[in-house]
Amino acid sequence: MYLLALLLLQPAVPPIPQTHVQRATKPVVIDGKIDEAVWQTAEPVTLQFPWTQQTGAKQKTVVRLLWDGDYLYVAYQCDDTDITVQFHNHDDPTYRDDAVELFVNPKPAQNFYYGLEMNAHAVLYDYAFIWPHMLLQRYDFTGVKLATSVTPKGWSLEVAIPWHNFEEIGGKMPPKPGDTWTANLNRWDGTEPNRRLSVWSDTLQAEPNPHNPARFGRLTFR
Repeated sequence: MYLLALLLLQPAVPPIPQTHVQRATKPVVIDGKIDEAVWQTAEPVTLQFPWTQQTGAKQKTVVRLLWDGDYLYVAYQCDDTDITVQFHNHDDPTYRDDAVELFVNPKPAQNFYYGLEMNAHAVLYDYAFIWPHMLLQRYDFTGVKLATSVTPKGWSLEVAIPWHNFEEIGGKMPPKPGDTWTANLNRWDGTEPNRRLSVWSDTLQAEPNPHNPARFGRLTFR
């Protein structure tokens, strides 16, 4: 009975989230505005705030993903009343700005993933990460299309990533319908002391930290 009571007191481990990546019916225009009808076919993913010690407004972020024979498309819609951007050059530490992130692993059996961190001015910080020992900052994606749009109520971002960027680890591209990758979708928002991190999949880290490939969500291509 004592052991049973202890088990019942243990917090439940959040399940690994899953979503489907629908095939786009036509190429997506990358202008930062998520107003094309094709985005309505994508399953929306709303980010969560697992870390209760964080302060400040919990501003909503919705992410959508699509794909076609040329690109993986990702769109972020961010409610934001306090946009802050200080970095303007490729591979600057954009995660210190108002920024969104895509961590993606095309071969989930290994602890290797790609990182794209993009701020509200469409500046990209990209790398490859051999978790947890080596971040390869010199790795640069090529052919990426990236744009943002800023309004009084927030900002949105669209990115199109050519498939050849994933071939070294993921093999033949594009993926086939039914293939499953893993990923986390994140957002850094606000300034200290009211800095907030929201994520798709809870990484179960004690402090706000989006890196933990064992806890990445699952992307299944359709």
